[in-house]
Amino acid sequence: MRDHPRLPSSPAFWRSPLRGTPFTAVLGLVLLGGITVMFVTGLVSYAAYSPDLSPVNDTTPDKGLLGFYLFDWPAGPSWLYRLTQGTHVTLGVTLVPVLLAKLWSVVPKLFALPPARSLAHALERLSLLLLVGGGLFEFTTGVLNIQLEYVFPGSFYPLHFYGAWVFMSAFVVHAALKAPAAVRAVRSMRAVGSVRGDSGVADEAGLASPRPAEPTVSRRGALRLVGASSLLLFLTTVGQSLGGPLRRTALLAPHGGADPGGGPNGFQINKTAAYAGITEAETSADAWRLVVTGPAGTVRLSRADLLRLPQHSSSLPIACVEGWSTADQWWRGVRLRDLAALAGYDTAAVDLLVESLQRHGAFRRAALRANQVSDPRSLLALSVNGEPLSLDHGFPARIIVPALPGVHNTKWVARLTFGDL
Repeated sequence: MRDHPRLPSSPAFWRSPLRGTPFTAVLGLVLLGGITVMFVTGLVSYAAYSPDLSPVNDTTPDKGLLGFYLFDWPAGPSWLYRLTQGTHVTLGVTLVPVLLAKLWSVVPKLFALPPARSLAHALERLSLLLLVGGGLFEFTTGVLNIQLEYVFPGSFYPLHFYGAWVFMSAFVVHAALKAPAAVRAVRSMRAVGSVRGDSGVADEAGLASPRPAEPTVSRRGALRLVGASSLLLFLTTVGQSLGGPLRRTALLAPHGGADPGGGPNGFQINKTAAYAGITEAETSADAWRLVVTGPAGTVRLSRADLLRLPQHSSSLPIACVEGWSTADQWWRGVRLRDLAALAGYDTAAVDLLVESLQRHGAFRRAALRANQVSDPRSLLALSVNGEPLSLDHGFPARIIVPALPGVHNTKWVARLTFGDL
C-alpha cells in the first residue's frame, strides 16, 4: 500500500518537477550559513541579556553546561547589542522563505515508509524530526516575539533558548550527513550550467519524482522567487535596526514606523507607563525618592538632589531583544560610578542591583556588572535630548548603559543597591 500513487508514502504521489537534489542543495547551503550566523548571534544575545550575574537577570532555569560560554558583557562599543541582535532578528525573518522552500522540497522524505530500515536510518529520521520540528518552533516563536505576540505557553526566553539547542543538535547531525552531497550537487550544477527541471545532476537524495508533472517554472525561476521573497522580507525588517530613512520601510517591525510623537522624547517606546502601572502621583516631586544603598548606609535622594550632583552626558541608543533599536539619543544625568562613590565605594568596580517602581513583571529589576557600572557613559539619566524624561521614557530617572539590552535599561528607578551580586 505504501507504493500506491494516491498515498503520500508513495514517491509517485509527489509530482513536482522542481524537487530534486539540485534545488534542495542550494537551499540547504544557504540555510547552513544563515542558521550558523543566527545561532552564534543568538548565543551572544543570551550572554548580553543574561550575563550570569544573578537570578535577577538569568531567567533560564537549570541551564547547567549550556551556560559554559557566558562572560561579562562589554559596555562598548555602544552599538554592539544593536548589531548582534539586529543581525539575529533580521536574518531570521529573511530566511523564512528559504526554510519553507527547503521543507517543501524534502516533504516526501517525511512520509517515506518504512519509518526505519536500520539503526542508522532510524537515527537519521529522528534527527530529521527534531530538525523540522525544532526549526518550525524556533522560527515561529522568534517571529511571534518580534511582533510582540506572546501567545506561546510560558516565557519566550527559556522556550527559545532550549529550543535552539535541540534544533542545533539536530541541525549539526543533519549537516554532517547531507552537506557533502549538497556541495557535490552545487558543483555539478555549475559544471552543467543549469538548475532547470532536467539539469543532468544526479539526484543523490532521491527527491525527484519518478513521474514528474509538466513544469510551469524552472528551478532557476523557483530559486529566484525564494530569493525575491527573502529580499522583500529583509527590506521590510532591517530598517528597525538601522534606523534613518530605512525605518519607514520596516513594515513588519512594530517599532519600525515613524517615531511616536515629536520633540526630544519622540522616539520608540517598548513599555509605556500605563502598561507598567506607573502613575504621575508616585513620580511627583513630593512622592518620589531614589534609595541608594551601600557600605556608607542608605541615602534617599529627590530628583532635585540628583540634579545638584555633577551632571554628565552620553549619546547612546536603546536596542531591544525584538531586534529594534532607536537612533542615538543624548542622555544627561548622574554617572553610576559617582553614585557608587556616594554609596561608599572608593572605586566604581562594584555590581549594582537596580529596582523599578514597577511592581510586577520579569524585568522590574536588573543586575549590572562592575564593568558596566564603571563605564563613564553609564548614567542614571534624568533628561534626554535637552528636556526632562517623559513618563513613558522613565521619568523621574532611568538607567542608560552602553551596549546593554533595552529591557535592562530600567525605567522609573526607585532603588540602587551597590555590592557583589
